[in-house]
Amino acid sequence: MQIHWLGHACFLVTTGSGKRIITDPFDQRVGYPPPAVPADIVTVSHQHFDHNAVQVVPGSPAVVQETGEHVFGDIKITGHPSYHDQSRGSQRGENIIFVIETEGLRLCHVGDLGHRLEDDRVKALGEIDILMIPVGGYYTIDAAEAAAVVEQLAPAYVLPMHYKTASLDLPIAPVDHFLRYFPEHEEREVLIVEAGNLPVQMRVVRLTLFKK
Repeated sequence: MQIHWLGHACFLVTTGSGKRIITDPFDQRVGYPPPAVPADIVTVSHQHFDHNAVQVVPGSPAVVQETGEHVFGDIKITGHPSYHDQSRGSQRGENIIFVIETEGLRLCHVGDLGHRLEDDRVKALGEIDILMIPVGGYYTIDAAEAAAVVEQLAPAYVLPMHYKTASLDLPIAPVDHFLRYFPEHEEREVLIVEAGNLPVQMRVVRLTLFKK
């Protein structure tokens, strides 16, 4: 499996069989080049323009934007309810955490999570191999809260997302604030992972922007 970062909260997951999953696509207003990459499945964590621009993805992908189980052959995607803020959605609404299961791996994209996870939600999410988590704060959990959620879920890999860059004009913090909690972090162009070859020690990997 290969995972590329397309900017903001958008990742391209390519399975070993060639199936493509895109998370939280955005349009040109975000500042990054829109993720105009063909995909089989698109997940949408909530209905904000920087996460729901399904129209930029070529073709006719299946769109998953609800909680519950969604099965596409050997890919199972489960949406778990959460909130975009710390007041049960009263400020920014609801958010969906997606767990993607395929090829013996469990990926978790938490969308614009705005709070730490309750114990029952941690249990429901189960064992996570790869965690995609916002770290920029303001609209989502900040660096300290993200580090706490990482500790709650204890994944093999952590991929930070939703942070300030030169391309992004949003009042959120840069990724460095989060990486201070994990001084042994790595930088890669792509994360290549197999179920039988996960690291014993958790690794935090900052992916560089995918160049199509």
